Amino acid sequence: MFLWSTPLSPFVEKVKIALREKGLPFDAAVPDGIGVGVSNALIAANPRSEAPALVEGDVVLFDSTVILEYLEDRFPEVPLRPASAAARARVRMIEDVCDTHYEAVNWGLFELNYFKRGQGEGLAQTLFAAARADLAVLHDWLELQLGADPWFGGPAFGLGDVVVAPFIEGSRFNGVALDPSRPLGRWFARVSARPTVAETFAESQAGSELLHTVADALDAGLLRRHYRDHRLEWMMRAGGAVVVANGLAADTIRFTDLAPLASLSPFRK
Repeated sequence: MFLWSTPLSPFVEKVKIALREKGLPFDAAVPDGIGVGVSNALIAANPRSEAPALVEGDVVLFDSTVILEYLEDRFPEVPLRPASAAARARVRMIEDVCDTHYEAVNWGLFELNYFKRGQGEGLAQTLFAAARADLAVLHDWLELQLGADPWFGGPAFGLGDVVVAPFIEGSRFNGVALDPSRPLGRWFARVSARPTVAETFAESQAGSELLHTVADALDAGLLRRHYRDHRLEWMMRAGGAVVVANGLAADTIRFTDLAPLASLSPFRK
């Protein structure tokens, strides 16, 4: 198996953890050009030019949720999905909240901490406060989903833990840590110590040095930040409209480009 990857992506981390839990060997690489908008190498696997994308022989998949579902169907010997339909639906719901609302807050923190956007005139403080407030709500909600169980799927580690852990790690990386005395904090200590999770997080940490060069690269026009729907919504709602406006004016923001998708259609030849 081959996995197109990118540093510190929770979507990539989800897939890596699942592959390792199932004992599936894989190679991974970061495609050239992914930070400027379109990677020609990645487009063949994902016309949206986003990681992760998984290649197994003739099977080519993108979107972390789709990939996780494929791995469960293709390699059921080490199941990560819960057994019941209701429990599986609950995990999908948790994953959707993390993929959309939680990821958007973490993205905002990356904009502030490493991309160095929104600096000056109290804007950074406003956005930090909004991020902390939203994360507090999300952590309370996740704690409610965890309940009294040791894992999000009940008594055993499973897909629910796979899809939450990378986002909690992302906010921790950005300076918003959990209370270790609360159930969610104790869960995160357990999940972080799991070998598959620890190895995946260590890889992300090893690639994090690049973040210290991102702000300069943005100022030089060498990178463009990808503003997907929930990222844009959070930044606007949190009071960061000027961050988006400045990025558009400097051409350091991009939105999803459908041109590669259109190029695959035989009706558009």
